[in-house]
Amino acid sequence: MTFIRSFIHSFFFFFFFFFFFFNILQPGTKWIPFSSTYMRPLRTHYGYINVRTQEPLQLDCDLCAIVSNSGQMVGQKVGNEIDQSSCIWRMNNAPTKGYEEDVGRMTMIRVVSHTSVPLLLKNPDYFFKEANATIYVIWGPFRNMRKDGNGIVYNMLKKTVDIYPNAQIYVTTEKRMSYCDGIFKKETGKDRVQSGSYLSTGWFTFILAMDACYGIHVYGMINDTYCKTEGYRKVPYHYYEQGRDECDEYFLHEHAPYGGHRFITEKKVFAKWAKNHRIIFTHPNWTVS
Repeated sequence: MTFIRSFIHSFFFFFFFFFFFFNILQPGTKWIPFSSTYMRPLRTHYGYINVRTQEPLQLDCDLCAIVSNSGQMVGQKVGNEIDQSSCIWRMNNAPTKGYEEDVGRMTMIRVVSHTSVPLLLKNPDYFFKEANATIYVIWGPFRNMRKDGNGIVYNMLKKTVDIYPNAQIYVTTEKRMSYCDGIFKKETGKDRVQSGSYLSTGWFTFILAMDACYGIHVYGMINDTYCKTEGYRKVPYHYYEQGRDECDEYFLHEHAPYGGHRFITEKKVFAKWAKNHRIIFTHPNWTVS
């Protein structure tokens, strides 16, 4: 009987790991989500602090779907596929209502720029009441996030959790912000401040996701050469609003002398990270050599 039990345990052990590596490591695969989080403790991320409880973020995911805000998502009809992922990440105020067929309807983690917090507060019931199971991670400079009463954005978030006590809102620590700046300098050789650039919400999303996820599937993000490709798809910068063409916006920011996001530079870094992490990009597909 003991031999039989040992055999059964060994069989399921090897089956689990075969299933995991087959699905995670195959490029371009259709992701099949599963949850094994009951087998391991939640990871603690000390660079993100809960506004109400002052406790660090605990987050651990198998497959993460990161959904871009790009107009590339229009017409893709991958909403059901996205919703099958273990953890679904969105950025800033990107909505799902009315766009479910293309982007899905579920949100588990939403990474938000300090500048986008007022956009969330224009429709607080949608973001913090209807979606109160969502984890919000707000990034921003110390001057806006300080807790001594002078942090404008932090004060907004404190009022929000008073009104919506179930809202799970976390803010980046000053140390974590410095760490993200340091990663930019390490990867690009440029000091962010001296180069006159601001990190994008995508940058903060990737850094946290690589710590929290065992595999990442990015939907709708273009690579650094896409806008120079003949016959590229011209789409708006955001799937949920009309505005400047996506590539025009990228070029404007990349070459701005001050205050721009270096989207193209960041995409080069993301491609580099994909070589060492379980990351794939689709809609459009990236070739990561």
